[in-house]
Amino acid sequence: MHKHPSHSSQINRLKRAEGQLRGVVRLIDEGKYCIDILNQLKAVQKALASVEANILETHIENCVAQAISGPGEAQQKIAELTKIIKR
Repeated sequence: MHKHPSHSSQINRLKRAEGQLRGVVRLIDEGKYCIDILNQLKAVQKALASVEANILETHIENCVAQAISGPGEAQQKIAELTKIIKR
C-alpha cells in the first residue's frame, strides 16, 4: 500500500490566499478601484498556483515515482497527470 505524502506545509500558504480572497470581497464590498481588485485577485491566483505547483511536484516525486517502480500503476498515474494538466 502506498503512503501518500503530507501537504501540511502548504496550509500557511493556503491560509494566506484565503485572507487575500477575503480582501478581494472587502474591496468589492467597499466599491474600491478596479485595478486594486484585479491586483489582489492576481495575488490570490499566484498564491494558489504556487501551492498547486508544490503539490504537483511532491506528487511526481513520490506517488508517480513509486508507481513507475511498481508493477502496473504507471499508466494510471500518467493518465491522472495528463487529465489534471489539461484542466
